[in-house]
Amino acid sequence: MKKALLPALTALFILFVLNFISQFVYTRFDLTEDGRFTLSNEAVDIISSFEKPVIVDVLLDGELPPEFAKLRTETKQILEEFASGNNQIKFNFIDPLEDSGSAEQTMAELQGLGLTPAQITVEDNGSMSQDIVFPWALVNYDNKTVKVPLLKNKLGASSEERVNNSVQQLEYAFADAFSKISIKEKKQIAIVKGNGELDDIYIADFLTTLRDYYNIGAITLDSVETNPQGTLDQLKQYDLAIIAKPTQAFSDGEKFVMDQFMVNGGKSVWLMDQVTMELDSLLNENGNAVALPRELNLTDFFFRYGVRLNADLVNDMYFTQIVLATGEGSDSQYNPVPWMYHPMVFPKTNHPIVNNIEALRFQFAGSIDTLANAYHKEILLTSSPLSRLEGTPKVVDLNIISQTPDKEKFNNGNKALAVLITGKFTSAYKNRIKPLKLDRSKDDGSASAMLVISDGDLIKNQIRNGRPLELGYDKWTNNYYGNKEFLLNSINFMLDDKGLINIRSKKVAIPFLDQKKIAAQKTKWQLMNIGVPVVLTLVFGFLFSYYRKRSYSK
Repeated sequence: MKKALLPALTALFILFVLNFISQFVYTRFDLTEDGRFTLSNEAVDIISSFEKPVIVDVLLDGELPPEFAKLRTETKQILEEFASGNNQIKFNFIDPLEDSGSAEQTMAELQGLGLTPAQITVEDNGSMSQDIVFPWALVNYDNKTVKVPLLKNKLGASSEERVNNSVQQLEYAFADAFSKISIKEKKQIAIVKGNGELDDIYIADFLTTLRDYYNIGAITLDSVETNPQGTLDQLKQYDLAIIAKPTQAFSDGEKFVMDQFMVNGGKSVWLMDQVTMELDSLLNENGNAVALPRELNLTDFFFRYGVRLNADLVNDMYFTQIVLATGEGSDSQYNPVPWMYHPMVFPKTNHPIVNNIEALRFQFAGSIDTLANAYHKEILLTSSPLSRLEGTPKVVDLNIISQTPDKEKFNNGNKALAVLITGKFTSAYKNRIKPLKLDRSKDDGSASAMLVISDGDLIKNQIRNGRPLELGYDKWTNNYYGNKEFLLNSINFMLDDKGLINIRSKKVAIPFLDQKKIAAQKTKWQLMNIGVPVVLTLVFGFLFSYYRKRSYSK
């Protein structure tokens, strides 16, 4: 009897000891293949500075469709990881539409805060219904509030695919929010003016987004003519410069000032249109206009840094739509039509800047050639394989929408549209006569980066009633594109010294049930899950009864 009790007593003693130790020692083990529940070092560094409570309100509770229930579960698990890394992080889940009597008012208030709901079509046994979900979280810290989008939109993706993409970005989304509320000293970004760049209202949404991370100021290159040294000294105070769709030629002095800014370590983003063509020109000029090369006097400048922007137009079979009006007055109808001069660009690399972002919309984009030199060049975006180039001058006519394109001609694709150049920059004016005199000008500089994009409108937001709309949103087709995310990722990548952008590279695979198989094999699995246990119980009972009778009948 004592020998029989010994294993049980030993097990109880071990459990008691483990329970006692667990009160003083706490650890977590991530046994998943993809390390889903292990925070990146960058994320751990970001949350380590919190000394006051951080409250996270997640608007994902109540009855949810299955895929959003998964998103809620994954959100809870990633927040548990953040909370285990810093006990100042607290979170709770809220059902914003729990009170059906005030649901409409609550929805209006949430949308007023910029929290856009997701409308989900739910199919169950052939019947369809619509659910409204607010896939957002609010991070509150020290009188600051940051919105966190939990659902990542992707054109053409099913609800399950969207949730899967969203789960992959949860760690980045919350790390990004924690980074925003913990920033104490912001880096500086200059918006370069003076050469016919986009007006502020057309880049207002992106600038508003940038202000969460950086301080922003304007630099006008007009002063180069009278005070080149002062302009350069002022420009050197900034970490990065954005040149958004210049339409007027740069003087040699202006190029030299920008060159010296870059050689001294300044980063830059160049959004360039090498062809003069606007959709408004077509609509206002009886449906056709001439596309002409735009002379910006930057060819030699970019050439020395290893790229050449061509004065051509990309036609792409993967296109976005434009909306044209037919009829007059009250009989007017607005119809979306295909427009091959506005490529829909899908990222094809795993670079952290473009990893898992939405398709982008380019408008009258040209191609970029990369040239062999000492700089490292990364092609971030290209046209599709089914694209071609049209040279300029070129008459562009809206009537092409009624013509069937010859697919055989779209065989010269994969043209570079955005190129990131990194390395130790050498002046484009090395071994050349300098256009003006600058104090302590350099021929060889430190490590830097520049991003060249062959479409100035990539940063341009639309306007409604005199107010800027979100960058990437097309008010005519109601589609969202990834323009803002791409540009923001690019700037974060070039300026981010915490490596936050690297969190985007993390891959998480979420298994989903096959709804078609569920519908087709529903009865079979119901019988297996309900009938088989009952049958096994009856068989076991019969055998046990039979065994007892045979044993005791003797």
